[in-house]
Amino acid sequence: MKPPAPTCSIIDYRQINAANALLPQPSVLASSGWSDIHLEVYQQPKFEIAEHQHTMHVIACGLSSSYIEDSSGERWLDGKLSKETRNTGDIAIIPANVSHRCNWNTSVQFMVLALEPILLKNIGQDWVNPDGIELIPQFMSKPDALIQSIFLTLKDELESYRIGGQLLVDSLKTVLAIHLLRNYCATSPKSSYSDGLSSAKLVLITDYINEHLHQNLTLTEIAAIAQISPYHFLRLFKQSMGVTPHQYILQRRIDKAKYLLRHSKLSIVNIALCAGFCDQSHMTRCFKRMLGVTPKQFLQGC
Repeated sequence: MKPPAPTCSIIDYRQINAANALLPQPSVLASSGWSDIHLEVYQQPKFEIAEHQHTMHVIACGLSSSYIEDSSGERWLDGKLSKETRNTGDIAIIPANVSHRCNWNTSVQFMVLALEPILLKNIGQDWVNPDGIELIPQFMSKPDALIQSIFLTLKDELESYRIGGQLLVDSLKTVLAIHLLRNYCATSPKSSYSDGLSSAKLVLITDYINEHLHQNLTLTEIAAIAQISPYHFLRLFKQSMGVTPHQYILQRRIDKAKYLLRHSKLSIVNIALCAGFCDQSHMTRCFKRMLGVTPKQFLQGC
């Protein structure tokens, strides 16, 4: 009688500490509450992870480290083996339900971003048959500057919470999904939008934003005003306005704070809250970054 075949472990990043049983060390940073995506940051010693599958699409990206000279190793994807050099910024793509294992020949820092398969289907549904979307496995052998930038921005969001965080995450996951559909899928989508948002919809959207700056606005909420999906709204808004919704909202909050500083007797603390910033220190950071002065310095110059 043959012994039973070894079972393949399942990693489901919808669960807390999903990969702990297979890795030497737990993650040092992990997202919580983000819709459709999940980020984990790891620092591991030399290790080999047993064969497993993911319930979500997974992208892995190496982090730079001054003390690591060589972080090469081997990776098995869907039964295929590749020896990888794994330079900083190189990415690997492991589609959902694809068998995977790998090893590292030294201590390593890396990030893992898991995406719900439904995210690609929802974004690609207007371009291709959503049931025909197939993410192609990629070994960690070349960099992708856009994906690396998204990783680092999401990591920064985890490390320093700021106003509009959910809106930023929604924007980034949409950009990432479109990038994957264009560059890493068996069927590439063709855009069906070319003219941006109509003038009437832009007026509705910008009026709504200006009236609700004090609230934590989300991409889904604003896209509903235009009666289109958040996935297409992000692209159309930037095409029409030249900036993302997140950038536009931040600028409008700065403008409102400037107006209140000039024309009201409110304290800087209350102005920050009225303009939609988390607190006075958050408004101060945004002023310094965008205007080169603090709110107090701006007020003194009025």
